[in-house]
Amino acid sequence: MTGSFVSPAMRDRVRGFATPIATGLGRLGLTPNALTLIGFLGTCLGAWAAASQLWLLAGVLVLAFGIFDLFDGTLARATGQATKLGAFLDSTFDRAGEAIVYVGIAIGLVGTGVAGTELFAPAAMAAAFLVSYTRAKSEALGFTSGTGMAAVGLMPREVRLVVLTVGLVLAGVLGTSPNPANAAGGAGGAGFPPGVLALELVLGVIAVGALFTTVQRIRHVMAQAG
Repeated sequence: MTGSFVSPAMRDRVRGFATPIATGLGRLGLTPNALTLIGFLGTCLGAWAAASQLWLLAGVLVLAFGIFDLFDGTLARATGQATKLGAFLDSTFDRAGEAIVYVGIAIGLVGTGVAGTELFAPAAMAAAFLVSYTRAKSEALGFTSGTGMAAVGLMPREVRLVVLTVGLVLAGVLGTSPNPANAAGGAGGAGFPPGVLALELVLGVIAVGALFTTVQRIRHVMAQAG
């Protein structure tokens, strides 16, 4: 029992949908490594949008280029270009992109002027990195062969991506600018806009969910080692 919302069968179906798009990009002359770099640069744009408090744009970019991340590995497998270097670069740029997005969110939240908001994004980032680390280390040590560990746990990267997108969109829709009209304690309270509350709540969900996923993966490895 993996405890994940994303089953291996679902992953296979998604890869099936991604294959014709990925091979089409390959026919344009793009290599898997080029797609990795494009996806990373697009994610950086999403981080910039978050830092600029353009939350809706950030949500669109983070989701779009998170989905785009499917294409490099799919193209590599479909065209026989899969290499250890490509897998290394893909994993490295994925982690870098995820970190940059959380940094951008932290900058954007600090820019709202609401005290304490800078704590939530780093907490979510640290917990997310534990999820990735447990997978990388366990697979390096020979546990859960192939990419099996990706399907273990409540909140793998795909789920975190969707949840984070929801938070960014809510921040954009609800607004993150303090409203003096709420000084008497209306919706969100003085200086605590509903968009900030929604985004912080989502970051908290990611942090807790990622920590729970880390525990699930530790238990999964312990069961194999036992």
